[in-house]
Order: sequence, then structure tokens, then C-alpha cells
Amino acid sequence: MPSSLDRAAVEAALAKLLDPESGRSVVSMDQLHDVDVDGTKVSVTLGLTTWSAPLWEDVRAEALRLLTEKLPAGTDATLRVVEHHRPAEPIGQIGLTAKSVIAVGSGKGGVGKSTIAASIAYGLKNAGAKVGLMDADVYGPSIPHLLGVSERPTLVEGRLQPVTKDGLRVMSMGFLVPSGEAVVWRGPMLHGAITQFLRDTEWGDLDYLVIDMPPGTGDIALTLSQLLPLSGAVVVCTPQDVALLDAVKAIAMFRKVSIPLLGMVENMSYFLSPDSGKRYDIFGSGGARRKAAELDVPFLGEVPINIGIRERGDAGQTAGNFDDSSTASYFHGICLNLVRGLVAGHKASPPMPSLSVL
Repeated sequence: MPSSLDRAAVEAALAKLLDPESGRSVVSMDQLHDVDVDGTKVSVTLGLTTWSAPLWEDVRAEALRLLTEKLPAGTDATLRVVEHHRPAEPIGQIGLTAKSVIAVGSGKGGVGKSTIAASIAYGLKNAGAKVGLMDADVYGPSIPHLLGVSERPTLVEGRLQPVTKDGLRVMSMGFLVPSGEAVVWRGPMLHGAITQFLRDTEWGDLDYLVIDMPPGTGDIALTLSQLLPLSGAVVVCTPQDVALLDAVKAIAMFRKVSIPLLGMVENMSYFLSPDSGKRYDIFGSGGARRKAAELDVPFLGEVPINIGIRERGDAGQTAGNFDDSSTASYFHGICLNLVRGLVAGHKASPPMPSLSVL
């Protein structure tokens, strides 16, 4: 324990505090922006990137714990978190500037994959991250309906400008194809569309790009794996055995194309009667959790059947899932578990630092 109280003692106390994004010490990454020592009072300003915004309070609590444990007894420590600016580096052959790319898929349709994808995007954005949402379900794009947007993206200097909704940057085939018109394309055309959405869209500096995948095990996952390094995939399923069979195929597909599995989400897990509060396991319950454990895939959380979720989706108000106390905790928990899993990976194998921090 340091015998004196000065900046060196504070830096020593926080030397083992890891930046969630880089997996490296916040001291070595120059993220202690201000350290003020006045007698027994210590004030620290810690910079964290918006990528880790969902976990700022967790990191702040850990930093205060370290200061309390390692500084002399009687030290009065305060700590505030501010944004530490670290722009995304271009990734993949298309140069997308996103720190994490997350694919949300399912083995079959009708399990609420798009609702989960949109809600993950909203949850990360609400926490303070910079988020894009790409609808890669070209045959049945539902993101525009779920978000309540129908405008067409504009073209500026040869670059598609994503539609902005509630602070999300959004791109979907649903913006380009008239409602009710079918997309009848073969594989090469799909590959071209997905490539254009990623390469020719002015996404800007993103912390996260969430990609709503088509259901099933088509070739878009292969296209994505060839275009850029994905952080991983989230698989959505319902509890019954027939849905789990298809979810297992989706997991096998992602593994076959070397896309890491970030976790499973069980949607429509149960129904709570609003009148009696009685629980009904309409499709069974817990199947995804058990299957995730069996397949060594993280379980991110469950979402019940909820009338409000359905009504808001139909009305284009999916953002409201976080305003409703009966649903917000489920989606918030899924986002936290998702980011915590990414952080655990960064700590186990820190990403290479960019030239700007060398």
C-alpha cells in the first residue's frame, strides 16, 4: 500500500484497471485525464470510450473499489467518467469503420429475430454507444416497419446516406423496394446488395453495427464472413424443440464460416397474464438456456410474450420497449450480457492497438 498520497500512488492503484474496449490498463492507455490530490482528498477523471458505455457504471464502481483498497486509509476518493475519444479503425476489405459488428440470426422465421436485433441496437444506443442497424433480410425486410420509417436513403457524392431514426443509423432493402414488391434474386445479386450496403453506405464512425440476418442458413453469413471480421453472432429462438432444432443448425452455420457465437436469446419464453399475473409456458420454457449450455454458447437472456412488444412493433415504436417497465429489464439485460461477453474476450486476448495509441 502506498505510504504517500500523490498522482503516482493513484496511478499505481489503478494500474490493473482494464479499459473494456482495449483490454489494456487505463493508465498505460492514457485514460486518466485528471488526477487532483488535496490532502486526503483525491479526485480522478476517467475516460472511457462510448463502445463501453453500457458498462461505464460497472467500471466506475471497480475503479472506486481499487482506490479504496490501495490508497492510504482515510483517503476520500471521488471519480467521474467522461468520454475518451477513440475512433473506429477501418476493418475488412470494404473499410467499414465499426469497432464491433454483430450478426443477429435464427434458424427459422417467426421467432422475433428482427425485434431482438432492433432492441439490441436501441439498447446499445440508449447507453451512449454509436450504433448502426443494417437489415440484411433482403427477402423480408421488417426493420423499417418495426422502427416506423419509410423514407428512401439519399445519395451524396456516390455514397448512400443511412436513414437516421431515434439516433440509429439504419439501412434496409425495405427503403429501396416498394412495399408489397417481392425481391427475386439469386446468390450473386444478394452478395452484391450486402456488399453495397456495407461498402457504399456512409455509416460514419460506429461503435456497433448490428446486422439483422435472414432466417435460416443461407449464404449471406458466408458473404459477411468474407467481407469483414465479425465480432460474432447472436442466435434467437423460441423454447420449443422444433425451433431449437433449427437454432442448432444456425449455430453450426456460424461456426462453419468461423463467426464466433456471442450468445443465444430465448424469445417468447413465457406469458404472464396481465389480469392474474399467472405464468403460462405456451411454447415451453428454458429450452434455449439448456441448449446453450449443451452447445457451450453463452445464454444472453429471455424475453416473454408481451402484448406491448407486439403492439409497439406493429406501430413502428420498437424504441418504446425500453420505456415500458414490464419489458425494459429483459432487453437491458441482454445488451449488458452481450457487451460483457465482448469485454471478456478483449481481456482474454486484447486487440492490437492502433497506430494512434502507440
